[in-house]
Amino acid sequence: MADLDRQIEQLLQCEPISEAQVKQLCSKAREILIEEANVQYVDSPVTICGDVHGQFWDVMELFKVGGMCPDTSYLFMGDFVDRGFYSVETFLLLLAYKVRYPDRITLIRGNHESRQITQVYGFYDECTRKYGTSNVWRYCCEVFDYLALGAIVDGRVFCVHGGLSPNLTTIDGIRAIDRKQEVPHDGPMCDLLWSDPDDIQGWGLSPRGAGFLFGSDIVKSFAHSNDIELIARAHQLAMEGYKLMFDKKIVTVWSAPNYCYRCGNVASILELDDQLRQEYKVFSHAVSDVRSVPAKLPPAEYFL
Repeated sequence: MADLDRQIEQLLQCEPISEAQVKQLCSKAREILIEEANVQYVDSPVTICGDVHGQFWDVMELFKVGGMCPDTSYLFMGDFVDRGFYSVETFLLLLAYKVRYPDRITLIRGNHESRQITQVYGFYDECTRKYGTSNVWRYCCEVFDYLALGAIVDGRVFCVHGGLSPNLTTIDGIRAIDRKQEVPHDGPMCDLLWSDPDDIQGWGLSPRGAGFLFGSDIVKSFAHSNDIELIARAHQLAMEGYKLMFDKKIVTVWSAPNYCYRCGNVASILELDDQLRQEYKVFSHAVSDVRSVPAKLPPAEYFL
């Protein structure tokens, strides 16, 4: 544990750990994650976070607002990597916390926790740039395959990265999925990571090219069938940090402020107390200095 504590201290300074340490950390993480269910049970009180996308110094702001792990119990709803400049340090820090305090932090899979997506949106390039080889990227991708697809807080609040699937009417249905694989291009596992709520009735085609759009009737029916109060999800930029929809039955939590270092949005985390009362804590991006934004920004199309 002393070694791991030292690695956490190093990662908290935004300093990457060695390739050998990454390999060992990822191996330990897989041992823990393989024991978790597709939908992991989480006890309240817990603080729920949306996409962070490698914006390391903004994750430090998040911890300032929400409290450090393990003092605060956290549930991160995926998209740890890509687009930001510090995906390596961000993901490895969260993973180190998971190995050190497995019952105090829950990590579920986002659509960016995928080999294919990370080769396009930055994580692969960042790993090869920082380590001179793609090994670290490969170790991390192996961990991605073990991440849970959802979580449920006190049996009442269902947390998922993207949304619902026309192939799944119950949370039990999610338990039947073989999750230990690359994210498929279609089907229920894909839908959980890619879908979005929208002001429609029923199901619609997603402009993302994966997953579906789903309306308030779908959310109400799913909530009723599964006896849940709230669906918490991430996946979509919310300029105010969070967005409640459909009679407050579903909320989008977004935890990457000034997304891509240019969107101007605030971010939020959702604190659920032991009675499942909701408190949204809104925060702004870290003060820009040499550390938070490297001098040379990639071209605009990199972020689209």
